[in-house]
Amino acid sequence: MTLGCPECGALQDLPPLSPHGIARCRTCHYPLERRSGRSVDAALACAVCTFVLLFPANLAPLMTVHMLGAERSSVLASGVVAIWRDGSLILALLLGACGIVLPFVRFGGLVLVLAAVRFGWRFRGMGRLFRWTIRLDAWAMPDVYLMGCCVGYARVTQNLTGTIGVGGYCFIVAALMSMLARASLDRRTVWRALAAEHTLHPRERALSCTVCDLVVPVSHENRPCPRCGLKLHVRKPDAVVRAAALSLAALVLTVPANLYPMTVSLQLGQHDSHRIADGVHELFLAGLWPFGILIIGTSIVIPVAKIVGMGWFIASVRRRSRRHLRTKTHLYRWIDELGRWSNVDVFTIAAFVPLIHFGGMAQARPAIGATAFALAVMLTMAASHAFDPRMMWDVHLRSRP
Repeated sequence: MTLGCPECGALQDLPPLSPHGIARCRTCHYPLERRSGRSVDAALACAVCTFVLLFPANLAPLMTVHMLGAERSSVLASGVVAIWRDGSLILALLLGACGIVLPFVRFGGLVLVLAAVRFGWRFRGMGRLFRWTIRLDAWAMPDVYLMGCCVGYARVTQNLTGTIGVGGYCFIVAALMSMLARASLDRRTVWRALAAEHTLHPRERALSCTVCDLVVPVSHENRPCPRCGLKLHVRKPDAVVRAAALSLAALVLTVPANLYPMTVSLQLGQHDSHRIADGVHELFLAGLWPFGILIIGTSIVIPVAKIVGMGWFIASVRRRSRRHLRTKTHLYRWIDELGRWSNVDVFTIAAFVPLIHFGGMAQARPAIGATAFALAVMLTMAASHAFDPRMMWDVHLRSRP
């Protein structure tokens, strides 16, 4: 059975694997198939658990804080609603989509596809639905939202008494189950259940789908993939131009994201603003240095590394560089995988803003830096998805006889 590597474009003849085997691309070492820890049954169980628990996680009280006899409770959407009412519409839409709406869409679709594969059902559009669940994997962020809630809860309970509600415990389990579903999903088995790969003639020109890795004759270009429905191209159209434009826009937004405050708070009549660096400093002063290190990594190191890395990849394609191809491929994989975790800081704001709302005694609201930061993160994620890493390997492959 022939597969096309989604990162370097090399065609592979993949043999059957042992229960604990792993098959890597012979050119760039991308893991084409991994059997250890992968199971359709396990992924289905975790996906069902996640989807069911998302309902009480969104409806039941998430956290409650007490101050001078008064108390404030929040549900998962309270932060999004509070941010919307404060006028940060773009930030509210991004957080609401990634933290609330898309998790329901992704895990609902995943449950349908995995249940159909497990019980031998078939329905129209099954391959397209599974493709969308994979595409939404990076954008549905219950696990990132959970980490933001942990940081927000730690910040709030430094000065106030807080308790976790039923919705909070359900959300903790749902987020953990979402990570287990992600780790145990056997994509290759699901794709083969939809349509098996086939072997092409050695001299036949071919292209591969970047989602399901199906190899088809090059005459299928500009047609839908027979397995997942993606429109097939030899290389993504205008990949370099789109990735460069999105990366440049993210670079521009990084400046206000770091210079302007992320939140503005009111405590006993005194206004105080907090930038990313100020928040990290306060976490270290409060003894919460693990969370401080986490914010440094997700809010400073990863965003900068993503922009620098994307610049390196784009320059490599433009210069037709043959150097460090495997290193650049590994870096691209890490950038594409870790980019979503940069949203921890903005989800932290969504977690504690609705809790700090005690009239004139204490209030908190998002500032312009939060919107700029969230947009910068989303643009870098879009840039990595728009880029085609196979273009870096075109020079290497064409130089071979």
